Amino acid sequence: MDIMSNTTTKLESLSRMGEGGMKVLVYGLSGVVCLLVVVLIASPQVLRIEGLNVSYLPAFHALLNGTSAILLVAGYILVRQRRLRAHQWSMAGAFLLSCIFLLSYVVYHSQSAGATFGGEGWIRPVYFFILISHIALAPVVLPLALFAVIRALRGELGKHRRVARWTFPVWLYVTVTGVMVYLFMAPYY
Repeated sequence: MDIMSNTTTKLESLSRMGEGGMKVLVYGLSGVVCLLVVVLIASPQVLRIEGLNVSYLPAFHALLNGTSAILLVAGYILVRQRRLRAHQWSMAGAFLLSCIFLLSYVVYHSQSAGATFGGEGWIRPVYFFILISHIALAPVVLPLALFAVIRALRGELGKHRRVARWTFPVWLYVTVTGVMVYLFMAPYY
């Protein structure tokens, strides 16, 4: 079976999936990912592989988040211009980069003890506001993005638009603040 027919088969099964099944899939996957991230942050280095260098990953994460933010804005502009095919490619790119980010983030936190922010004065509350809002909204993005993507793939454009109205600003905020958190933390890695 070639890649295209395999992808078509998967999209057809996604189209046949009922609303309840789709919600179980989205919330189940989101819950598992969030639980994994919490476990890795609470128990850093729990899956440590000796000799694996992850010191470059925070900068890579910022690059992924920044590029995702650019693709999200491009996708928004493209859909407003009714350039739907280009919009699809832009949003698929943002989704793919966010998935790569998530996998890389899990790897980083399974290997690194992390770093602490050393800033003082007025910058400290600014940093923590950005960090806390980023952390609070990051788990919200995953199910929203999954619903937006699934709705688009299923051709449910009205439902896609309704969820995308919420997904876009939250996803954009999380990607931009992800870059900001990295810039604040860069001197302390």
